[in-house]
Amino acid sequence: MRICAVIAIAAGASFSLIQCVTAESEASNEKPWLSDLPPLPEIEPVTKTQIAQSIKRGVDFLISSQNKNGSWGSATMTKGLNITAPIPGAHHAFRAGSTGLALEGILRSGDRRPETVAAIEKAEAWFLKELPRLRRGTVDTMYNVWGHSYGIKALAELYNYRDGDDAKQSALKNLAQTQVQRLKRYEDVNGGWGYYDFDEASQKPTGLPTSFTTATVMMALWKGKEVMGLELPPKEVTRGIEFLKRQQTPDFAYVYSNSHRYRPRYSINRPGGSLCRSTACNVARRVWGDPAPTDEIVKVWLDRLILRNGWVDIARKRPRPHSTHFANSGYFYFYGHYYAMDCVALLPETDRLVYYQNYGKIMLSKQEKNGCWWDYPLYKYHYAYGTGYALCVLAECRKGAQ
Repeated sequence: MRICAVIAIAAGASFSLIQCVTAESEASNEKPWLSDLPPLPEIEPVTKTQIAQSIKRGVDFLISSQNKNGSWGSATMTKGLNITAPIPGAHHAFRAGSTGLALEGILRSGDRRPETVAAIEKAEAWFLKELPRLRRGTVDTMYNVWGHSYGIKALAELYNYRDGDDAKQSALKNLAQTQVQRLKRYEDVNGGWGYYDFDEASQKPTGLPTSFTTATVMMALWKGKEVMGLELPPKEVTRGIEFLKRQQTPDFAYVYSNSHRYRPRYSINRPGGSLCRSTACNVARRVWGDPAPTDEIVKVWLDRLILRNGWVDIARKRPRPHSTHFANSGYFYFYGHYYAMDCVALLPETDRLVYYQNYGKIMLSKQEKNGCWWDYPLYKYHYAYGTGYALCVLAECRKGAQ
């Protein structure tokens, strides 16, 4: 690898250490992504009753914590160390993303009690009014990318919910299509998407596209296309998948961001730091037709997230990002489990049961006394997005409950 790097640098080439390491691995026919993981542990079976009770508690929490205007979350509950959030745009974006996830969780829960339907109606009205207004807050913060992405996911669930109401479905689809156009606008010049741009003040971002943000966008676009038949920008879709390929290391960990390609063995880019990114990136590539993350690879990373859950669980609820082992952050936690369910859906049905049981067990163990789930103190948005993520996980895990 050192010889390869010296040659590339001497030639003035655009060089990525990932490309060099990948070439060496392919030449030796190694499988660096295949580790000697122990078998998954035997666990007490998760029952349908347990999941149903947990889901109801989660939905009850969201109903009770919904804002009067139909959204979830607020800019309150600050702490000594806060993620930069220029007002008002950053908080509009946080609220849009949190509301999207909370609404998706409620819709996928299948709960249709009168009070739940009322919450859905209020959230839908908020989306129809506020999502068209979502933009980046400043030239260097683009949290709106999360709002556009999870907005599309929630709109897709609402589209299914409104089956038979052509007028309502048309309005939801049109709104989702505008979110696609926003994502096209905020795609990075390097391909992919990020949420910061501290380098240049430009109309099109030129900053920090990340692997996980790109995977989030690609999954939202895919869901919008599959459910609502959205028209997608082919250039940006292709560039998004190519970007994810460039972020992959030989062991199918994914480096944090574009610049991290040049230091792939930095702690956050190693398997322990990629536990919650690999699920999202692997499934995003697969649904868009890239066969490289095979079933075997998908299962290895699903196993890793179960067996090495402690690496990200240690970071859960800590107020300082990237302060624990492998530079993990609390807000990785439920994100990774949410996309793990999409990975499970890629596998043959005979392979899914063990994952539904294990991930269901994990979610049940993390529920708070008041019914919510949360992993990182983000103003007052974390209760909504964490609960939304967890409800989506449990909705899938019901398929394997006894």
